[in-house]
Amino acid sequence: MTHLALALLLVVLIHQGCFHFHVEAGDGFIRTRGVHFLLNGSPYYANGFNAYWLMYTASDPSQRPKVSAAFREAASHGLTVARTWAFSDGGYRPLQYSPGSYNEQMFKGLDFVIAEARSYGIKLILSFANNYDSFGGKKQYVNWARSRGQYLSSDDDFFRHPVVKGYYKNHIKTVLYRYNSFTGIRYKDDPTIMAWELMNEPRCTSDPSGRTIQAWIAEMASFVKSIDRNHLLEAGLEGFYGPSTPQRNSLNPGLKIGTDFIANNRIPGIDFATVHAYPDQWLSSSNDQNQLSFLNNWLDTHIQDAQNILRKPILIAEFGKSWKYPGFSTYQRDLLFNTVYYKIYSSAKRGGAAAGGLFWQLLTEGMDNFRDGYEIILGQPSSTANVIAQQAHKLYQIRKVFLRMRNVERWKRARATRARRVHWRGGNGGKRIGN
Repeated sequence: MTHLALALLLVVLIHQGCFHFHVEAGDGFIRTRGVHFLLNGSPYYANGFNAYWLMYTASDPSQRPKVSAAFREAASHGLTVARTWAFSDGGYRPLQYSPGSYNEQMFKGLDFVIAEARSYGIKLILSFANNYDSFGGKKQYVNWARSRGQYLSSDDDFFRHPVVKGYYKNHIKTVLYRYNSFTGIRYKDDPTIMAWELMNEPRCTSDPSGRTIQAWIAEMASFVKSIDRNHLLEAGLEGFYGPSTPQRNSLNPGLKIGTDFIANNRIPGIDFATVHAYPDQWLSSSNDQNQLSFLNNWLDTHIQDAQNILRKPILIAEFGKSWKYPGFSTYQRDLLFNTVYYKIYSSAKRGGAAAGGLFWQLLTEGMDNFRDGYEIILGQPSSTANVIAQQAHKLYQIRKVFLRMRNVERWKRARATRARRVHWRGGNGGKRIGN
């Protein structure tokens, strides 16, 4: 689609009421209105990446150039958002040694990540905890409670036990009130942070009814919002449908994990929905064609449901294709990326709910120990890097059209205001009225 055709389409959509312009304070925080992200009153699209390793790497000052290189390469390809961990619980080089006891060196690593992202114009989504055992996860929280005399029968008691929930809330509070040692800004007041995430891929297989996760998200969303009303919040969901929409359950890739895409994202404190997409993992015995067919259906349905049922933006917060699976080819990876990106772009240009995508995962040179099969190294020329840059350019064109139209709206309002003033002055001969 040419830029002129895109501009004409957006003009039509604006007149049809798909977009609304509002003049807002330019405070730099991402907000939502309806199914759109807004930055300073104009639509915003989150084209970015996952890099869970940022804090861990930055905690060693000698390794910080890798963080800077990652942000520099991302920015040069037009990427605007990074999702990363604000947790590392117990174990080797933790952020949290034990409940309420923190590693200042690791926290300074996170401080650096936020400061460096700010300098490159990249927004951050920071996750508070992990469902899985890596970097501690819910298992570590449960073990902490057990070591202090609490009886817990399952790692899923993370979502139920008041002591464990207290530990988790304390971590949230500690992160939100943290003063950044590089910028002097509290995290909860820093617009570099786009959103908080309650947990990376929460799962509660012991309660497939979904009630446990539903209650936990509602409680924790309310807690976060009681401290921080500046930032957006999302739950970290993979997008699996649950009991609230039984007609959708056949879309799930055979997993029953106790979450519910519709019910969980309807919780008032959750500002936008997320969906993950790993056809190569979820349908590992299927061929590329079947995996791509699943991906198309998976994304179409979630985008439609975000638009029509949730009426909130949706972010494709993780997607990728691993070279470790048999039959991998760069062509198939590019096809997957192009499929995801096309769904986002075609929705965005029509005023729809798809608000961006974050591929898994970004690395930079000299990080072989972090390779997991999904890595993209933008410093190494590749067709996939070109696909990523092209998507960034396309979404930028949409935003640029909106910025121009917003300036026109401002000019019209200013002209109307001046006309009213001239009329008022002319009506009374330019004299003061009253005493």
